[in-house]
Amino acid sequence: MSHPRNPRALLTPAMHHVLERMERARGVPLHALSPAQARQAYEMGAGLLDLPGQKLARVQDVPIPVRDGATIGARLYAPSAAALPVLLYFHGGGFTIGSIATHDALCRHLSHLAQCAALSVDYRLAPEHKFPTAVHDAWDALQWLAQQADDLGLDGRRIAVGGDSAGGTLAIVSAIQARDAGLPLALQLLFYPGCAAHQDTPSHRTFARGFLIEQAHIDWFFHHYVRTPADRDDWRFAPLLAPDVEGVAPAWIGLAECDPLVDEGVLYADKLRAAGVPVDLEIYRGVVHEFIKMGRAIPEARQAHADAARALRRAFGSP
Repeated sequence: MSHPRNPRALLTPAMHHVLERMERARGVPLHALSPAQARQAYEMGAGLLDLPGQKLARVQDVPIPVRDGATIGARLYAPSAAALPVLLYFHGGGFTIGSIATHDALCRHLSHLAQCAALSVDYRLAPEHKFPTAVHDAWDALQWLAQQADDLGLDGRRIAVGGDSAGGTLAIVSAIQARDAGLPLALQLLFYPGCAAHQDTPSHRTFARGFLIEQAHIDWFFHHYVRTPADRDDWRFAPLLAPDVEGVAPAWIGLAECDPLVDEGVLYADKLRAAGVPVDLEIYRGVVHEFIKMGRAIPEARQAHADAARALRRAFGSP
């Protein structure tokens, strides 16, 4: 994508207003905090711009055992007690912050709008758990869901994976692993996923400062997440490096125009299409990273929820 000399001019009036309010209220920047402090700050701010959580017939916490003997948390959302198809969802937060709680409203809305179940995963975070622990947790959760769907009262023949930002990376990687394991998926639902080994695309330069997620934040996240610089060249960190994506699940990809990650999202869509994978790509104009959790203020967030839900219903063969 080409980017203008004055990128702030791209912002919608509502998005510009939100960013101005954030800048006026700004405290200590995220990258100056410890991970524990950053998590607390993110939790406290997570619901300020999000839509109120949709009431659902079924909301329950379920534990998921993973390969190293640990148990991770997950929360199941469903609009009814029927045997529904299910979206396995991985939250964003640079592999370092974020939780089921920060993405509760989003998962509730996707479940309600798509009339499907959603299982949100509390994969383990860095720096306590560095790469590739989150990748392992995500894949273990997908395999567990496929095996336990019937016991959970879900339709295990119709599973999608999804996530935003770092969670989108995990969804992409899980979809490739599912292809390799012969586990069929209906869809990969990706909100502005991280895809690249290095932050060197034009959009990373254009939107490096002043657009919510900044270069200093990305550096801080990855400093905590990777063990050595070599981890960046592992395709499970950077799916654009995956040697082969032929045969992976179809993708719906929703990107923000004013986001450092937008170019790598477009490149990943191109990579999938070149491999013959069906891709539905939406670029929401004038909004920034994290916009899908700003439904109170940003109409594009509500539009993205509706578009994503429509993609899920279509993939699941639901009315």
